Amino acid sequence: MATRALDILLSGVALLCLSPFLVAIAVALRFSGEGEILYRQQRVGLGGRHFGLLKFATMLKDSPNLGSGLITLQNDPRVLPLGRFLRRTKLNEVPQLVNVLIGDMSLIGPRPQAPPHFDVFPEHVKAELVKVRPGLSGIGSIVFRDEETLLSKPGRDPERYYAEVIAPHKGELELWFIRHQGLGLYLALIGLTLWAIVWPRGVPVRALFRDLPEAPS
Repeated sequence: MATRALDILLSGVALLCLSPFLVAIAVALRFSGEGEILYRQQRVGLGGRHFGLLKFATMLKDSPNLGSGLITLQNDPRVLPLGRFLRRTKLNEVPQLVNVLIGDMSLIGPRPQAPPHFDVFPEHVKAELVKVRPGLSGIGSIVFRDEETLLSKPGRDPERYYAEVIAPHKGELELWFIRHQGLGLYLALIGLTLWAIVWPRGVPVRALFRDLPEAPS
C-alpha cells in the first residue's frame, strides 16, 4: 500500500510539474510527422488484464504492420524525426504517468509486454508477472536499456533473439524483483532509472544487486 500511495503522489506531482512541457510536445507532434499525439498499445497488466499503455506517438501510424513489427530496432526507419529525440530521451514514455495515476501501472515493476511478447515468456514467469502491477520502469528496463542495440546487431534475427535470449533473462530479472519487492527496492530503482536517463552507460546495477540472475553469454 505504501508504494501505491507513492505512485499516486509522485505521478500526480510529476504530471503537474511537467504539464507545460507536455503541452509543448503535444503541439509539436500535432504539427509534425503524421499529426498524431498519443499512441495507445494493448499490454498485459495485473491479473492478466489488457490495458491501453500510453506513449507519445514517435512512429508511423501503421508501424506494427511494417518492417520488424512490434520490435523497434536501432535507427528504425519507421521512427519519425521528432520521435527519435523523444525516444532517445525517454520522453515518449512520460504519458504513462497517467497509467500509473489511474492504477494500470506502478512507477516500478515488471515492464508490461504486448500480448505476443508476453506469450514468449516461460509459463512459470507469466504466472508470476500477472500477480503485480507492471511498471513504468524496473530492473528489466534498466538492465535492458540498450535493447534496441542488442536487437540490431548485423545478421541477428530480432524476433528469434528476443524470444530465445532476451525474454528468458528478462523474465528471471522480473522474478527476482517480485521476490525482493518492497519500499527500499522501489526507491532504489527510481534512483537508478533517473541515473540511467542522465548517464546510461554508468548504471551500477550489478554492483548494487549482487544476487541478480547471471546474464546469458
